[in-house]
Amino acid sequence: MRISVKGLAIAAGLLWGIYGMFLTGLMNLIAPPFGEHFLLTMSSVYPGYHATRTLGDVLVGTGYGLVDGAIGGLLFAWLYNAFAGQTGSSA
Repeated sequence: MRISVKGLAIAAGLLWGIYGMFLTGLMNLIAPPFGEHFLLTMSSVYPGYHATRTLGDVLVGTGYGLVDGAIGGLLFAWLYNAFAGQTGSSA
């Protein structure tokens, strides 16, 4: 069975961008200690994103999350399809 590369890329991008970055950043604006260490870690990974508790940073982090998740989902689906097509069994 093959996985839709486009479908998984969109789903992973939305999950990571919205649930991973946007909601964590938004909750950090509402209740400051929430997700602070996670957001600081992401600020060391995404250039231009700083965990300074502003709406602009939440939107920048969300953009990075959407793109990063989509690329991760695309690569996962592509690799899965490449290896799934080479097996001799259907199990």
